[in-house]
Amino acid sequence: MNSIKIKKTLEHFLLEDIGDRDLSATIFSPSQQSNALIRVKEAGVISGLSLLSFGYGLLDPRIKVVLGKQDGDLVEAGDLIAEISGPTSVLLSGERVLLNLLQRMSGIATLTSQCVTALEGSSTKITDTRKTTPGLRIFEKYAVRCGGGYNHRNGLYDAVMLKDNHIAASGSILEAVKAVREHVGHMTAIEVEVETKEQLLEAIEAKPHVIMLDNQIPETISEWVQLVPDFIHTEASGGITIDELYAYGQTGVDYISLGMLTHSVKSLDISLNLSISQKEVEV
Repeated sequence: MNSIKIKKTLEHFLLEDIGDRDLSATIFSPSQQSNALIRVKEAGVISGLSLLSFGYGLLDPRIKVVLGKQDGDLVEAGDLIAEISGPTSVLLSGERVLLNLLQRMSGIATLTSQCVTALEGSSTKITDTRKTTPGLRIFEKYAVRCGGGYNHRNGLYDAVMLKDNHIAASGSILEAVKAVREHVGHMTAIEVEVETKEQLLEAIEAKPHVIMLDNQIPETISEWVQLVPDFIHTEASGGITIDELYAYGQTGVDYISLGMLTHSVKSLDISLNLSISQKEVEV
């Protein structure tokens, strides 16, 4: 992840929560020290531990973070994943924002890992989509990678995807691809979405980098991928569930993109508990 973007984003999140000051933390002396233990309460794949140092570093450079696990590690209920020490007031002020991110990212990494496992024995890869939470895309896409998945385009700016509305407004797939090639460089990937065999054949003629086979059953995907030349990648998409992944993985499609990885995920249950030291230090 881009460290500059991480810091700027975390600054915004922390300011949103803390505002002018944390009123609840005013009960603590600035010199009171504590240790915070972060443990997972259920099994999964961890993601977001790298944010602890970034976030607490913004609040107070004296905060010390020691990681018990690394992003991408499998964890079991009760595992200690991080220990943080420093001023009690600062530990509590940053707790909610950083724990929220850690829990959500770990939920995404866990679901992604489950989807990758469901495709075991297949060469098909799992990718995310742009169906991310506004403001959290950099974190959510990183979490997908921690779970063993791959990232689709990051936004509208780094790759072209011509969907049904683009094609309808352009008149045809051939016209849409021709027009976009006049506006982007040769290094920019172009993907075309198709929903019928006629569209598939037209997309093949247009020679994009990727053809997305949208809302098709595995039997249709198996038939269509045989028509696509090797220099064009294929992608299946459209409401595919984890229970259906094995069947889609047997079709020969190169990628399966899953919006559910980021828009329908359950956060992993993670807790932070303080162990307060009686020793106070000067600030």
